[in-house]
Amino acid sequence: MSEVMNNGEVHDVKEPEMESDIEEEDKEELLQKALKAQEDPAFYEDAAAYWEKIPATVNGMLGGFSQVHTPDISSSELYIQSIFKMKNPPGHGRAADCGAGIGRITKSLLQKHFGKVDLVEQCPTFIQQAKEAFKGSKKIGEFVCQGLQHFSPPPNTYDVVWSQWVLGHLNDRDLEQFFRRMASCLKPNGVIVVKENVTSSGVVELDEVDSSVTRPLQLLLSIIEQADLKVLKNSRQPNLPKGLYEVRMLCLRPKNQ
Repeated sequence: MSEVMNNGEVHDVKEPEMESDIEEEDKEELLQKALKAQEDPAFYEDAAAYWEKIPATVNGMLGGFSQVHTPDISSSELYIQSIFKMKNPPGHGRAADCGAGIGRITKSLLQKHFGKVDLVEQCPTFIQQAKEAFKGSKKIGEFVCQGLQHFSPPPNTYDVVWSQWVLGHLNDRDLEQFFRRMASCLKPNGVIVVKENVTSSGVVELDEVDSSVTRPLQLLLSIIEQADLKVLKNSRQPNLPKGLYEVRMLCLRPKNQ
């Protein structure tokens, strides 16, 4: 998932996806299929191959749903403002854009709120496009061409780690470990922001086209719990076109903070 409703990293994911109706008798079959796919090494390889063929444009990042960009950013702007108004809010020093793609979220949101933003993206074409787009910008820190399953920044690095439409490209085990590594790299009062599609079927749904999964909210929250994180905010993204998956915005912090 490179950066969106699927984008991300790890691959990253980047695009809004359509919700589908699933018969009850098919749920167990779909669940087993998704679990098996996540354990296959090709799960990551196929995702990387998929994104290498996607145009390095906003429309490409959003899977052809470019109309989602405006409501997405508008809602994220309000959400991040609410985070800064919390008791013990994160600082404005440095953020990581995980599954950054071409830097859509960094450009429209994160660079407005942080002194430096690091872009983490697995696809070299997207990283190159981002480098050209941000050439000369004093707001951009590092360009990290790496899947999120390998991203491991040092302690005390980030005030905010932002991951959007990309975590479906990680299997459950790697997702928990990703959360743990991101928690360890936060500065005091730092937070992890997750913005992801969730299913209404109650089961994990596999997308064989881009090699990603969409999880039900309860599973995502369970993995977050296993990673020793607490949920400070849990909101629904409004104003999306009908037929798309529900999108949840979660603000997380280590339980020991």
